[in-house]
Amino acid sequence: MGLLLDMDTDRPPWLTLPVPEGPALDQMKTLLEQGHLHTVCESADCPNIGECFKNQTCTFMILGNSCTRNCRFCAVSHGIPDSVDANEPGMVASTAKHLGLKHVVVTSVTRDDLSDGGAAHFASTIRAIREQLPQAAIEVLIPDFKGSKEALQTVLNAKPDILNHNIETVPRLYSAVRPQAIYARSLELIKRVRQSGGGALAKSGLMLGLGEKTDEVIVVMKDLFAAGCQMLTLGQYLSPSAEHLPVVQYIHPDIFQWLQEEAFKIGFSQVSSGPMVRSSYHAESSFEKLGHLSIL
Repeated sequence: MGLLLDMDTDRPPWLTLPVPEGPALDQMKTLLEQGHLHTVCESADCPNIGECFKNQTCTFMILGNSCTRNCRFCAVSHGIPDSVDANEPGMVASTAKHLGLKHVVVTSVTRDDLSDGGAAHFASTIRAIREQLPQAAIEVLIPDFKGSKEALQTVLNAKPDILNHNIETVPRLYSAVRPQAIYARSLELIKRVRQSGGGALAKSGLMLGLGEKTDEVIVVMKDLFAAGCQMLTLGQYLSPSAEHLPVVQYIHPDIFQWLQEEAFKIGFSQVSSGPMVRSSYHAESSFEKLGHLSIL
């Protein structure tokens, strides 16, 4: 089964979303501005922002709003990073509590300028959330920390429930899509999560539509599972602007369904696959579906 779908001048109908409700967006934006907080929903131009903000949920983005890397698929700005805000972990926690979140997702820009890549700040944020929302599940989506075992362990020591690191695409496309990342390094990070024995579920995800082939996607899924990844997301890449990589393929929902079935056959415990799926989309329900999954 191939992944290629003939391109049209417009997006296919399954990628059409309702117009976000203004009041819901404004309410969430005001709350986040009060806490001087960023979200990947806004900074990365997530197409699901209307739905998520309406449901009063978001993915917090810590360590500023400017990334030290320049991945050609990502809408997050890059350049000179902001100074680290010591008050940010507490503000993330208090805002999550105000929203009544039962599943808190935290990601960050990549901070190659910091000696630990921001790992200690991640850990502080996890601990702050635990203190204010002891019953909430905590999911972190982390950068690769340039392969630092110590930085990863700092995050794991804070006991997140899920540790997500996106593999993003197939190895052949790394030089174009993630020129400052290394496929093997990202796989090794996933492996260390599982080997740590700390109880965190390992999660990763891919964007489809950048020119990858079906067999390449299957190989990556097998690589991730062999590394210890238990949760997987597959979604359609949508180009943020003319300056970013163009969409090569629009993937039909039936293909996403087929890939989900293949992923379950490989052995993944939970798979979210669909055109509008993103790393943290419906993260709470995905985690709940795992039930009492034991960590080996």
